[in-house]
Amino acid sequence: ETQVVLPLLETDLYEVMCACCDGKLDTIDVRFKENVSAATVVCAAKGYPESYPKGMAIRGLDGANAVENVKVYHAGTKIDDEKITRCSGGRVLAVTGMGSNLTEALAASYKAVKQITFEDAAT
Repeated sequence: ETQVVLPLLETDLYEVMCACCDGKLDTIDVRFKENVSAATVVCAAKGYPESYPKGMAIRGLDGANAVENVKVYHAGTKIDDEKITRCSGGRVLAVTGMGSNLTEALAASYKAVKQITFEDAAT
């Protein structure tokens, strides 16, 4: 679950991963942004983790992605033949907001979440 950690990473992720693979992580300075918080809200299918519907159209993604300091990560989604994004799993989206503190980060996440709707598969 890195959606809340990676936006705070200042050091290039590729550099960190290469150092890990080479056994040289101790040679790089891994830095995180200071005075910034991040919070992730997971949008799950109704009924998850029990039985849940699949195929619901997801609307409002453009609006959610347009919210300042927010990144929407896809997990249980697929794009159908008509180019409509649909639910295909229980944990559908992870909406990560950033702010100067946890309250602001959560507010950004929830502002974006309010843009998103899951609609019946027939629509």
